[in-house]
Amino acid sequence: MSTREITFGRAIGEAIQEEMARDENVIVIGEDCWRALGEDPKPRPRVFNTPVSEAGFTGLATGAAMMGLRPVVYFSFGFFMFSGFDQVVNQIPKLRYLSGGQAKLPMVLYTSNITGTRFAAQHAWSLHPMFANIPGFKIALPSTPYDAKGLMKTAIRIDDPVLFLSHLLLEGTRGVVPEAEYTIDFGKADIKRPGKDVTVVAISSMVDRAMRAARRLERQGIDTEVLDPRTVVPLDKEAIFRSVEKTGHLVIVDDAHKTCSFASEISATVAEEKFDCLKAPVRRVAVADVPIPFSPVLEDEVVPTERKIIDAVKSVLNR
Repeated sequence: MSTREITFGRAIGEAIQEEMARDENVIVIGEDCWRALGEDPKPRPRVFNTPVSEAGFTGLATGAAMMGLRPVVYFSFGFFMFSGFDQVVNQIPKLRYLSGGQAKLPMVLYTSNITGTRFAAQHAWSLHPMFANIPGFKIALPSTPYDAKGLMKTAIRIDDPVLFLSHLLLEGTRGVVPEAEYTIDFGKADIKRPGKDVTVVAISSMVDRAMRAARRLERQGIDTEVLDPRTVVPLDKEAIFRSVEKTGHLVIVDDAHKTCSFASEISATVAEEKFDCLKAPVRRVAVADVPIPFSPVLEDEVVPTERKIIDAVKSVLNR
């Protein structure tokens, strides 16, 4: 299979453009949405750059989806979604249920988590735990260009609303992506690194940090398995259970605030269903429960780091 190395951002842009070519019902709408396509800001058919009016264009896209179009709704940053919050949380995820399945909502809300990117308290935010608490959404959080392209193509094709969360730290990272057509099913986790001593479940940008921590731990004789859920709704519980059954130890790395993080949900799920497989308490490595500081030094103190992952692994292994 022919491959090439491209950036994370370009992989997503390719996915959207390929789906637009495949299906004339796919449209792109939002703020500076040429960025979603990875292109120069030039006019394109079925690409609608809007004023900064999140409530307006999100409502417009919702109606378009109910009438048979497949909008990719682009928000430059995740926190911009809050300005269209009624449409995003009270309409989009509920309309299919409220209509008894008569209305489909085949739309993708595409934006970025930006915790750890020096954007300070009012900008740095990881949205996935909040939206995982809203029934009706599917949620994708890719960590590599390969996963980003395959998951975006799937997101556009399904008939439920999808929150597709890139991460600003990943936009320029590079990876191998096939030139041939492919998709990735939601709810299928990926073992990024097999191991036998401890399971580290890492989400989105935390996968790279977990991989770097695993390489350092290997030099100390600790064999770490790194599992990337790729989607948190649906969550591939069985893949996590199989890994925990093998290792007996679990660390979860999430760049959301620790209280009510998705790490908390994974921890609770394993405790409820696979408690007898655990040889030590589960450890969560997440963001401290404070607003993200503006100071880079202070931000590094509150977000997950390689050092914190290594310390958590050693703690569950009693090393």
